[in-house]
Amino acid sequence: MIDYPKLKSLFLLNPGITYLNFGSFGACPRPIFSDYQQWQLLLESEPCQFIAVNGVAYLKASRQALASFINCDADDVVYVTNPTYAINIVAKSLQLNEGDEILSTNIEYGALDRTWNYYCRKSKAKYVRQQIELPAVSKEAIIEQFWKGYSDKTKAIFISQITSSTALRLPVKEICEMAKERGLLTIVDGAHVPGHIPLDLSELNADIYTGACHKWMMTAKGCSFLYVKNEIQHLFDPVIISWGYESAAPSDSPFLDYHQMQGTRDFSAFLTVPKAIEFIKENNWEDVAVRCREMARANYVRFCELLGSSPLCPLNDDFLGQMCSVPIRTEQPEKLQRYLFENYRIEVPVMRQGTDVYLRYSVQAFNTQNDLDKLYEALQEIISKKDFIVV
Repeated sequence: MIDYPKLKSLFLLNPGITYLNFGSFGACPRPIFSDYQQWQLLLESEPCQFIAVNGVAYLKASRQALASFINCDADDVVYVTNPTYAINIVAKSLQLNEGDEILSTNIEYGALDRTWNYYCRKSKAKYVRQQIELPAVSKEAIIEQFWKGYSDKTKAIFISQITSSTALRLPVKEICEMAKERGLLTIVDGAHVPGHIPLDLSELNADIYTGACHKWMMTAKGCSFLYVKNEIQHLFDPVIISWGYESAAPSDSPFLDYHQMQGTRDFSAFLTVPKAIEFIKENNWEDVAVRCREMARANYVRFCELLGSSPLCPLNDDFLGQMCSVPIRTEQPEKLQRYLFENYRIEVPVMRQGTDVYLRYSVQAFNTQNDLDKLYEALQEIISKKDFIVV
């Protein structure tokens, strides 16, 4: 039996705030945060030994724990601060020629749309944001819609496993398999995946994958990873050329040397991964996740009816995890988000995706039905008194 009040007490979140935004920024439970502070203390007690002597071994142990958790070789993953950094490594190094195309969807993370637009424009390539029709009706429909964007100029695909603004799980495994048949490079943004839904990189078989550990895995902030298949690692230059290039003490992996050794930086956050995995296992997180998914879905239709909208997908594991995005009609999403926080102390994102706007709530171990009721009642009151929302 899981003691949810006890689990809630382990989080450091301000008790005066209703926190429904784990999807943007996860929160460290006390044991993981304590582990983070111990690594930082060790760094400050002997900076030279930590960074220049022992750091490689510390990072290796952490990568081995992560690799076991996501089922890949530890030498095929390198830590980065966030998935946007990881995709910048990929996009900057990808040899795009004039006319080449990167096939993606129209519901990707805004920062990465910008990344691909930037590098495609520099090389006169094209970033294809293929339309995915919402609400989604089936995985097969999404797959069919996605491949309508394919042409003989397509060089690679880039797709989220769980999207940011719409919170939808996309059929990435099936799409990657079909991309392989076409000889395409497969690049997957899994920012919301580790610790949220099961991740098996060996089974997924993407060429490149990035995930955040500081969201649903609950590590310290600034901890993410980039996975690249061994046979193509030589294609990707580091964003920063530093001591790992022409290293005086090279390892067996130039990929790790180039991307891992970047001079003076505090990589303590990367080292909290083993403690986070331990915490997840000790606290039966698979069962916790089931409860959270059920709570998220049980409230989805209710919020849609309040806001005069409809769910974006069928309410099942094929499409949803612990987040739900509710379509909302407002011309002032940023103002509404701040109003919810400043007047009701509710932390929940209200996000634009093109011309659409979504209110996305996340459910984590510390959340209760009361938290979702507070959001519902706040929205009811705002609808009756303000002009932020059109129903």
